Amino acid sequence: MIMSTNKWWIFAVAGLLAGCGPDAKQQGPMTTEWTALVDKQQPLPEYPRPAMVREFWTNLNGPWDYAIVPAGGQAPQQWEGTITVPFPVESPLSGVQRTLGKDSALWYRRSFTLDAAARGKKILLHFGASDWKTEVLLNGQSVGAHEGGYTAFSFDITNYLKEGSQELVVRVTDPTDDGPQARGKQVRKPGGIYYTPATGIWQTVWYEALPESYINNYVVNTDFDKSTVSIDAVLANAQPGDQLRLKVFAGDQLIKEVTADTKQAFRFQLPDARHWHPDTPFLYTFGMSLHRQGATLDSIAGYFGIRKVEVKKDAAGVQRIFLNNEPLFQYGFLDQGYWPDGIYTAPTEAALLSDITRMKEMGMNMVRKHVKVEPQRWYYHCDRLGLLVWQDMPSGYGEIVPVKDHDYSVKGDSLGLMYKDVDRTPEEERIFRDEWKAIVQGLYNHPSIIVWVPFNESWGQFKTNELLAWTKALDPTRLTDGPSGWIDRGEGDLRDYHLYNDRLDLDLPLEAKRALVVGEFGGLGYAVEGHTFNKDSWSYQGFKNSQDLEAAYAQLINRILALKQAGYSAAVYTQLTDVETEINGLITYDRKLVKIPLATLKKLHAPLYK
Repeated sequence: MIMSTNKWWIFAVAGLLAGCGPDAKQQGPMTTEWTALVDKQQPLPEYPRPAMVREFWTNLNGPWDYAIVPAGGQAPQQWEGTITVPFPVESPLSGVQRTLGKDSALWYRRSFTLDAAARGKKILLHFGASDWKTEVLLNGQSVGAHEGGYTAFSFDITNYLKEGSQELVVRVTDPTDDGPQARGKQVRKPGGIYYTPATGIWQTVWYEALPESYINNYVVNTDFDKSTVSIDAVLANAQPGDQLRLKVFAGDQLIKEVTADTKQAFRFQLPDARHWHPDTPFLYTFGMSLHRQGATLDSIAGYFGIRKVEVKKDAAGVQRIFLNNEPLFQYGFLDQGYWPDGIYTAPTEAALLSDITRMKEMGMNMVRKHVKVEPQRWYYHCDRLGLLVWQDMPSGYGEIVPVKDHDYSVKGDSLGLMYKDVDRTPEEERIFRDEWKAIVQGLYNHPSIIVWVPFNESWGQFKTNELLAWTKALDPTRLTDGPSGWIDRGEGDLRDYHLYNDRLDLDLPLEAKRALVVGEFGGLGYAVEGHTFNKDSWSYQGFKNSQDLEAAYAQLINRILALKQAGYSAAVYTQLTDVETEINGLITYDRKLVKIPLATLKKLHAPLYK
């Protein structure tokens, strides 16, 4: 989404507020069909890391004590009430619905007793995500701290355990839009294109019991052309003589068994390999185990897909995105991943899955995850259902103001001469790099992800080309898009334009080295009575009924089809759902209504892939 305070944007929005159809002020918190189905004693009970599964684990979601106190103060002397983890403190589903701010600290507390099967083993405590700075204490002792609102982290709490009940305390501080950290669309005063913050724990908290030596992680790489697979296990406390074993399955059929010592990677070939594609998202599964003197110490289950993505010339000499050695036009939604009841956190697994299945039912093969990172289960569903993902870095602070708003007549390679970078201190640059690196590495094994987007438009841009090259070095197997939209600096794999309203009619030149894509377009709005977040709704272009909306959308798709024929490789429609005051989604914010029938959308999209 455009994150600009430039005059053209303000006038565009101001002219649309009154023309978006009937509106009804939201009475109380907006709900979804899943809101009432949340089990507050143990919400989101599903295994949180489906690409690396162990048999034994314990979910710590549910009711925790909470208190909000001054940030510089000590632990709270008394607790204010109960918060439902893992819903952000600002969300209705948390049971609190309070905004924090930079001068306050959010404290959590709960007790738990180790399951019998966990006693005497090494215990790792995991957090899917907590925004922003999180310190964890067990039985009165600090076990570690983490910075970053979008990445998983864990601590070995074995040496902090005691007999009987354990007291777990978590302290979180988050400056939201008053700090240098990645925050996406979160602001303390929501409105327009900015939304309610999501402070504190917002993904599952859990622990698992492990032996002293165990499989800590793995990295999978595949070679599409050679049908080879490499899996590098990351081990903890391995000893000389230990052995790794791998069993690979295609469905229920065992097709490969490989052994390796702990200093080797598994490398093997799969003759007649089945490939991962959005139309046929085949996943191989595997079991990996660590052995010592004939005894099994640890075992995990995982999966991988074999696919290849690159930019190269097609038969006509046009640079296009190729998947598995074939040009593939990609079309999908801008998806911001917000929920009216849970903000950053979907209320249930069925809710999380519903957005993905609806996109597939609409005939889309791609989604741009916009300035947010999802739980691992979201990417798992994209992997198994076949939805290509363009993954954004959640935007940081600061914006470069263009000398000329969206002057696309200027060639991309020269745009860098017209603008300066956002000023960042070395510490602020470290914060950006640390989190983006953790995001790339944490999501590396998901075959659905094919594009990394370090910057959205001009917001937060600094050292743009250097960071594009750095991202490519972190992961040379995927494409880099940066920035998505303006201000382009001439590098990366994609030349990405944001073309709202009549800008979509521009005829822009092909490039010699980069594929052309439309990273955002559309923004057609229709406020469905009884399904708007509040009365202050806006869109880029408003309509009063679904019939007019459908006709306008069909015209846009015809234009995208023409752009494809002219040499474009992808297009991203704004957007999947309405979000708070934005009503330019094709689904209402409460997820209860699709504004254009699914079958109609699928029929409209089908010609894009021919």
